[in-house]
Formats: sequence, C-alpha cells, structure tokens
Amino acid sequence: MELRRIAVAGASGLIGSALARSLASDGHEVVRLVRRAPRGPDEVRWDPERGSVDAAGLVGCDAVVNLAGAGVGDRRWTEAYKKRVRDSRVLGTAALAGAVASLDEPPRVFLNGSAIGFYGETGERTVDESAPAGDGFLPSLCVEWEGAAAPAREAGVRTVFTRTGLVVARGGGAWGKLFPLFQAGLGGRMGDGRQYWSYVSLHDEIAAIRHLLDRDDLSGPFNLTAPQPLTNREITEAMGRVLRRPTLFAVPAPVLRGVLGEMAGDVLGSQRVLPTRLLGSGFTFAFPGIEDAIRAA
Repeated sequence: MELRRIAVAGASGLIGSALARSLASDGHEVVRLVRRAPRGPDEVRWDPERGSVDAAGLVGCDAVVNLAGAGVGDRRWTEAYKKRVRDSRVLGTAALAGAVASLDEPPRVFLNGSAIGFYGETGERTVDESAPAGDGFLPSLCVEWEGAAAPAREAGVRTVFTRTGLVVARGGGAWGKLFPLFQAGLGGRMGDGRQYWSYVSLHDEIAAIRHLLDRDDLSGPFNLTAPQPLTNREITEAMGRVLRRPTLFAVPAPVLRGVLGEMAGDVLGSQRVLPTRLLGSGFTFAFPGIEDAIRAA
C-alpha cells in the first residue's frame, strides 16, 4: 500500500519521534497531533483526556497512528497516576478512533499502540497473540486500550494493535534508565533475575510498525518483541559484556517493591512473549539478539 500522508499521535515520545523521522526521511508527509494551537499545516489539535480531535485535520490521511500515553514507568503507581495512565490511552484512543470513523473518506489503516502487558505474568510459559489477557492493572488497561479502537474497526478501517515489549534504546523507556546505571558500573540483575524480559530494538520496532502499515492484509494484534526472550540475568550479563562494565549490584526484590510500589510487579514479573504473527507475516528482525540490540542502541 502506498502511504503518503500519515497522522501520528505521540510523535514526541520515544517510538513516535523515531517513527516520524523514519517516515519523513522516506518522503512521507507526517501530520503530528498536538495539545496546543497548531503552528502549521503539519499539526492537528487534540485533547486526548477530553476526547476532542480536530477531525478536519485528518482529512486526506492514508493512515493514523496512535502511540500517545503517559509513561507507565515514569512515576510511582499511585491511584491518581494509574488513572492518568489509563485515561491518556483509553480516552485518547476512543477520541481518535471516533474521529477516524466520522470521516467521509477515512484512512486505510488505524494503527494503535498497545503493550505485552496485555498477557500479565507468564512465568516460563511462552505466549503469543492467541493467548488471553492476564490479570492485574496492565492487562486490564491493555484490554480497554485496544477495545477503545472499536469505532474505527466498526467503520471498516483496517485496525492494527502493536503489543510492544521493552524497547532497547538510549533515549527513553526502561533501557533509557538502565544504560546510565550500567555505564557507571552500577548495573545488576533485578530480584532473582529469572524473570523473562521480552525486548525489541528501537530499529526493529519502527521497521515492524512500517511493515504493518504497508500490508493491507494485516490487522488485529501483533507482538513487537524479538524472537527469543531472555531472562533478566541473561540480559544483565549481556549489558556487562557489551559495555565492558561489572554487573555486581543486584537489587533485591524487597528493595524494588519498597521503592517502586505496585510498579515493581512489572519489573519483577516474567513475560515470555513470542512475535508469532509478525514472523508469520514475513517480517525479518535486523537485531534479533540482545547483544546486537544493545550495540544498535
């Protein structure tokens, strides 16, 4: 599918900014959704929490990509912050999906962010897109998040969900906080280190999103994770090898729970997630191994 004009919500975030750069470098027109007064024709006003979108600004877009949402790991999970995390995703998605559905000529594809948090705790059990949602805050959030895209899907717009894992990048996310620690020689495993982390390089994340945008025959959920999840201990050792730093400072589980509160469950939890549908669609990872992903970052 030939895409020319693509609207991106969350274009200032880690993934959204990288996607916007990638699209623009290939000659696509990128329209950014912003929460302030637009400063040019390449910006569209929206207010995700209030459910408002200037739908007129989406006219002529071939695709709408929604990657917006308050950072899950940015703050301790108080009830107020959990509400903010939820509202920024669920209400924002509902607003955009409704705007897309209202257009006389809607875009060909609506791609909405999601997360492997959908599956909850999986232990050593592998899961793919056929697995049901887990239990807890993140699974229930992801279910609502994806469900909020219903207006676009019901209007006949091809709708894709990107269930993203831990993105290996220097500029943000979990690895954005890990790199400085490991480079300072203060890195180490978290808890017992046996929990599985399903990661993806930022390069492969963007390549996968573009693959899903381009393929008219692809819809529904796709796990954006490298093919072989590793344990926190294995990833810690790989970080030490690549950065040539010691990894002696293990953080005990009780300390993490004391510092992070409920969010510690996300750090200590195990998610062994496979990208079955993505691989089945013919996508090839550039950095499938953890050491290559770390070097690429």
